[in-house]
Amino acid sequence: MLKIEHIGIAIKELSASVPLFEQLLNTPCYKTETVVNEGVNTAFFQTGDAKIELLEATRDDSPIAKFIVKKGQGIHHIAFEVENIEAEMKRLSALGFELLNETPKNGADNKLVCFLHPKTTNGVLIELCQEKK
Repeated sequence: MLKIEHIGIAIKELSASVPLFEQLLNTPCYKTETVVNEGVNTAFFQTGDAKIELLEATRDDSPIAKFIVKKGQGIHHIAFEVENIEAEMKRLSALGFELLNETPKNGADNKLVCFLHPKTTNGVLIELCQEKK
């Protein structure tokens, strides 16, 4: 793994959270994006070498909506940048980590992504991400 790419934070409303994080981080939101297949609106903030991603559900059956119902607003996942997502998925699967998707899928911010099940990572949802080329 190359570095922490971003930390994902589940929030109820981007309209309330974007201004709060702009003040908190003293930096503007540089990008918003909707990921239709995940049922989420995102907002990104650059913080040094890593980013903060705010995640707002667009539908009640989305993973973010379910997370907020179960755990409330807060840290949802930690994403690690990888050079070759498919090779990293194979490596981790062979070590016994459970992948939540068998092939990389399109994510926000021009990334291919794969999530690891929290039950195999001490309760932390881990995202692998690779820049699309």
